[in-house]
Amino acid sequence: MNRLLSYLSLALFSVIPLLGIPSLTHAADRPNIVMAFADDWGCHASAYGKLNPGGLDDLVATPHFDSVAEQGVLFTRAFVSAPSCTPCRSSLLSGQHFWRCGSASILQNAEWDFEIPSYPLLLESAGYRIGHTYKVWSPGTPADAPHGGAARGFNRAGRKFNGFSQNAMKGNDPDARKAELLDEVRGNLLSFLDPNGDQTVDGEQPFCYFFGPTNCHRKWVAGSGKKLWGINPDDFAGKIPPYLPDVPLVREDFADYFGEIQAFDAGLGVIIDELKRLGVYDNTILVVSGDHGFPGVTRGKCNLYDFGTHVPLAIRWPAGMKKQGRVVDDFVSLPDLAPTFLEAAGVSIPETMTAKSLIPVLTSSKSGTVDAKRDAVFTGRERHVAAAQPGFTPYPQRAIRTDQHLLIINFAPQRWPMGSGPGYGEPATAMPNFAASRENTMVGFRDMDGSPTKAWIMTHRDSDPRSFDFAFARRPRVELYDVQKDPHCMKNLVDDPASQSVRSQLESRLMSELKRTGDPRVSDNVIFESAEFTKPYVKNKKK
Repeated sequence: MNRLLSYLSLALFSVIPLLGIPSLTHAADRPNIVMAFADDWGCHASAYGKLNPGGLDDLVATPHFDSVAEQGVLFTRAFVSAPSCTPCRSSLLSGQHFWRCGSASILQNAEWDFEIPSYPLLLESAGYRIGHTYKVWSPGTPADAPHGGAARGFNRAGRKFNGFSQNAMKGNDPDARKAELLDEVRGNLLSFLDPNGDQTVDGEQPFCYFFGPTNCHRKWVAGSGKKLWGINPDDFAGKIPPYLPDVPLVREDFADYFGEIQAFDAGLGVIIDELKRLGVYDNTILVVSGDHGFPGVTRGKCNLYDFGTHVPLAIRWPAGMKKQGRVVDDFVSLPDLAPTFLEAAGVSIPETMTAKSLIPVLTSSKSGTVDAKRDAVFTGRERHVAAAQPGFTPYPQRAIRTDQHLLIINFAPQRWPMGSGPGYGEPATAMPNFAASRENTMVGFRDMDGSPTKAWIMTHRDSDPRSFDFAFARRPRVELYDVQKDPHCMKNLVDDPASQSVRSQLESRLMSELKRTGDPRVSDNVIFESAEFTKPYVKNKKK
């Protein structure tokens, strides 16, 4: 009951700013908002391959993402607040640094606090119709709460797309299975937009829709990238990041991941086609992005290196953009989207939102650097699954990323970044499990998802200790990298005498931002170390 009252209070409070927004009788003047958000999709798209040929992005084809970029803005420096799905989504929906979101700052045991404004609920209070398909905010409690919960879910056609390769590889006709999965995307969207099947959008209200498939999340079927999408693992030879072993199994893992990215892009194509068919595409802000980097590999998901925090971002908004096809190099943090949507809809932005609206960037005609003040982003991490066993304690990190440098502070360097496991704090007797199952997530190092790549690194720790240590070893309290000269962050400059001035400046700026925005990690009450945040995860909690 208290939770319901909090929700109602927020809704009533949110109506007050309506005095400053366009009249609801002129709803057609306000843009629709569609967020296409892929679970575990790092910054890999063919649009980026065209900008910087010769790398991994040459090997993925994302024509629909590319079309959004060509008709709108492609951002080259978009980053998440946290490279873990629930805290990332908490920050995205609330327009704040993840560390300001209470228990929603962690993955497991997260609970949504309805006193925290979220852009979908604010838009709903301002006259928007909201809906979502697949995943928005979970495994937190209540599921998808900041986007209206189950009552605003539209999954009538099913959820099989979330296991794209698992379902598409069944039977003898993968093309037919792929078509069925894309029809599911269409059916779910239309159950929200056109439930009566009369070829018109339901109602006269502007709408806010979230398309959040989880197919890029583990696990996918080995060999699916080649069979379903024609992506040849051999083409990845020589392109695998240097902190990973460049071996056939890892190349196949990359190919399968890129296949899931292409599946998401195909689903995006369905969304675009239906918005066009229903006549609402040109009055819609379409945003396409992902919640963090590659899962189950070194320095990807759950890491503050670019491979974990750098994400794709393209925005199309014909009514609000002076010039199409711009490439913008400003630093963008995904929480910036919340105030952007509110400003575009004419809804007052709550003072609690620490993010900055992108409207000035979107409405500019400039490319490259548009707003010189957008010269850095701040990222961080606390608890993911169950890091730093035993005790379920977090692995606390914060970072600042600028044009030339990445500085990371590891607040508890005595802990293991991915949790402990065979070889680090746990007996090696668990090792045979990895040899038997390429996807065993929970044998050890629980904050790296189970994967063939993880299994290879684990089972080859004696013959390739370098790859093992890059993945799982302890890290120094401070890491400093020149990302222009060293994009893979292979050389820590923290003790380099020539880098001490840069280190001091970046540490000072990072700590200033943490203190300014009330990060509990640097306060007298470090709540992330309290029992509420470190207790064992209880699935399907009842409240």
